[in-house]
Amino acid sequence: MRTLLFAVCILSLPLMACAQETEQDKIRALENQKEMQQTRQVNARMDSAVAYLNQGDYELADGQFRYVLANIKSIPSDLVFYFGKNSYHLNKYKQGVDWLTKYIQLKGTTGQYSQEASGWLKKAEDALLAERQIASVKTTQILSKDFTLDCGPSGKVVCPVCNGSTVVIRKDYLGEKYSMCAFCNKLGYLSCDDYNKLLRGQLKGVTESK
Repeated sequence: MRTLLFAVCILSLPLMACAQETEQDKIRALENQKEMQQTRQVNARMDSAVAYLNQGDYELADGQFRYVLANIKSIPSDLVFYFGKNSYHLNKYKQGVDWLTKYIQLKGTTGQYSQEASGWLKKAEDALLAERQIASVKTTQILSKDFTLDCGPSGKVVCPVCNGSTVVIRKDYLGEKYSMCAFCNKLGYLSCDDYNKLLRGQLKGVTESK
């Protein structure tokens, strides 16, 4: 009886191995099918994003591009270009500069969109510069009003003119010239009141007050 059971087990081993292998093949096939479906979906979203971009629907394009970026393993260079271009149209100039610069770094002057990318990059850089200049003007306007910045519990801040060194270094064609800071009075720091006056352009240096 034992011999018969042993023989049955021996004969059934190949069938078990075959069944196990078949099950693994099914799992791999399902995984491949799922991956192919995901790839088709990502490609469809990419095509949709480019279409929205070309139509001027930049917000919709951004959503589609971000889906692709979140569901793709390797980012193609054309996606880098399109995302940078779309970022410019959304007034996200810093983001546009970063992505368009990356495209040019990847493809140089020989890429399919290299010339166009250079044009959009120049526009994004100019817009970013203008944006920062406007922000600087707004900050100056705010500080020029009767606002007072809180300097914290110490009531003083490191002198921004000499960075706390009490010495100001100026360079000319003869070399470097050193002079004592005219604002912090050899202390390396300003009182909170003087700091706010400095921001408003109301603090006179020692040499100016004489």
